[in-house]
Amino acid sequence: MKPRALILRAPGTNCDVETAHAFACAGATTQSLHLQRVLESPGLIDDFEIFCVPGGFSYGDDLGAGRIFGAQMHHHLADRLHEFRRREKLILGICNGLQVLAKSGVLFDDVSPDAATNLPATLAWNDSGKFEDRWVRLTVSKTPCVFFRGIESMYLPIAHAEGRFVPRNEKILAELEARGQLALRYAPLSGGSELATTYPDNPNGSVLAVAGVCDATGRVCGLMPHPERYIDRTQHPRWTRGEGASEGDGLRVFQNAVAYFG
Repeated sequence: MKPRALILRAPGTNCDVETAHAFACAGATTQSLHLQRVLESPGLIDDFEIFCVPGGFSYGDDLGAGRIFGAQMHHHLADRLHEFRRREKLILGICNGLQVLAKSGVLFDDVSPDAATNLPATLAWNDSGKFEDRWVRLTVSKTPCVFFRGIESMYLPIAHAEGRFVPRNEKILAELEARGQLALRYAPLSGGSELATTYPDNPNGSVLAVAGVCDATGRVCGLMPHPERYIDRTQHPRWTRGEGASEGDGLRVFQNAVAYFG
């Protein structure tokens, strides 16, 4: 049977259709549900194998990117989602979805019970002080992350104003790195696997060039780049010049999720 992917949307979400399409192209059965529907009937989550929070600007990011959506998940769905993960299912957050997962307490094992005020790490304003919309090169670290299995590098678009990964302190940063949770990093646009240290290769100033993180199990993942926006070669910005592979780099992220249940 095809794994079933739930795409959870909220007011301001704008990438749910593309994300559902990407999962479908990878072989999953998809359904998009509004957050309020799930808050009314949390048991709906149990019908799926993959839970995904897509990108956008949930609640207009009025109190900070992902904060309101994250608070709702923290207070009403956290236990259900921790059980979802315990049953070896997958959770993915893309861009605003990463911000939501981080601020809900779902992403980090050692998150404080007061997830809204004492996070182990967060996504802060870009160093440039502005919204960044560009393509970036990425390298995958040694990591248990299911979504990046077999992937060494990717070329994907970003579109965010609050994407700078910042840990609460050096101890937490060292722990996350030691466990392979700093799964995805920005790399120089000119090529190579070293970490990007300067703008625009590191488009937001993320500490250690972090572009994506996972939990200790590798089954919960969040990333700032948008893999759903590059699943077909014609989405490459220079495809008419013959650049890009026959499949977009982002498709592999969704294929890995589907293959996990094979």
